Amino acid sequence: MADLYFPKGFVWGVATSAPQIEGGVHEDGRGESIWDRFAAEPKRIADGSDPSVACDHYHRWRGDIDLMRWLGVGAYRFSVAWPRILPEGRGAANSAGLDFYDGLVDALLENGIRPFVTLYHWDLPQPLQDAGGWGVRTTAEAFVEYTAAVTKRLGDRVHHWITHNEPWCIAHLGHEDGEHAPGHRDPAESLRAAHHVLLSHGWALDAIRENSPGAEAGIVLNLVPVYPASADERDRDAARWFDGFFNRWYLEPLFCARYPEDAIADRIRGERIDPRGLPFVERGDLESISKPLDFLGLNYYSRVVMRAGDTGIPVAAPMVPREALTDMGWEVFPEGLYEMLVRIDREYKPPKIYITENGAAYTDEAGADGRVADSRRIDYLRGHVAAAHRALAAGVPLGGYFVWSLLDNFEWAHGYTKRFGLCAVDYATQARTPRDSAFWYRDVLKKHAVDNGSGHTTPRRLK
Repeated sequence: MADLYFPKGFVWGVATSAPQIEGGVHEDGRGESIWDRFAAEPKRIADGSDPSVACDHYHRWRGDIDLMRWLGVGAYRFSVAWPRILPEGRGAANSAGLDFYDGLVDALLENGIRPFVTLYHWDLPQPLQDAGGWGVRTTAEAFVEYTAAVTKRLGDRVHHWITHNEPWCIAHLGHEDGEHAPGHRDPAESLRAAHHVLLSHGWALDAIRENSPGAEAGIVLNLVPVYPASADERDRDAARWFDGFFNRWYLEPLFCARYPEDAIADRIRGERIDPRGLPFVERGDLESISKPLDFLGLNYYSRVVMRAGDTGIPVAAPMVPREALTDMGWEVFPEGLYEMLVRIDREYKPPKIYITENGAAYTDEAGADGRVADSRRIDYLRGHVAAAHRALAAGVPLGGYFVWSLLDNFEWAHGYTKRFGLCAVDYATQARTPRDSAFWYRDVLKKHAVDNGSGHTTPRRLK
């Protein structure tokens, strides 16, 4: 890694999300989220757990900042819990919730760590879900109110804002596949949800720019390079189908003010949507969605290989033996990160790209000396950092790299069975133990002389 040179100002960070680490779900006026309700339903979470305590970050955040300072990161990407700010989804803000993030931001800045704030990481207030959730336009309106409340309080010190994390997961996993909250299986609702999430993003940009002038604002997409299993035309079409469904359904509205026509035709042909197309798209929506971004966030974990299924429905084609996969069942494929970065730059030309999540889930037990050796995770990170460097050398405007995750956490429907953390968490004691990968990342940051650029911002209480 010492042979790879990154430009001055390149941001090195770690990432988490509120529902996965905070806990404290019944404290200080926080309202119920869709994940609280979902996890309470039988058989929704693999290990029968819930996010009510998680990593107890709500009480242990000062120690977690000490961990970040020890690592030497220049930035921390975290999310604000919507139910902690607006317990009913709309209406009066909860001052205790705002105070929590106020203190967190000040402490980060005091330690030279730049906050990258994600406004929505899947924890919709349950009252909004009861009123129709992302399937209705009023939720997009509510998101703007929530954005305004957060940015009015934090906008003087936070200079990097992310509206949404992974709209595909919100729409598909939550509303079509049923794996995530709210657990619906309705393809038509899934498409409406995707549109309303994107619409709320465009509408919220105005509030961010009004309340946090000069800040960078963007959105995070989980994107995958898609390869055909063979040169057969049917497999090539299967790859095209998946790319339209997964990648272009979100990239094209954001950057081209349109939904991909071939993907619309695919959905109609598969009888998954209204034969009229997308009747929920109203005049002016796509212009709002495609407002200029300051950056695009890319979450990258693996690639997808597709083949034509026996029934004509495209299916994924495993390319490596199961023992070579991560604990999530994902192939380790750093080349895909390079290819996706280059493609985004050439086809959509965002002014800047951040790798906002990259990491691997592996279970590694502590040895007798307490050391947690996780060489597979180190190899994964090393390969992907090298791929990011290649993309920079190819001219991609890459601004930073965030490891997912600082801590083991509540991994959604998997509960606590998957471990992504640079630091292992003992959920019985809440002890944090840096794995070997944490020491490796610390060494990388030392070698690359992190310039986090946050010195221009003064914590509020020090003014």
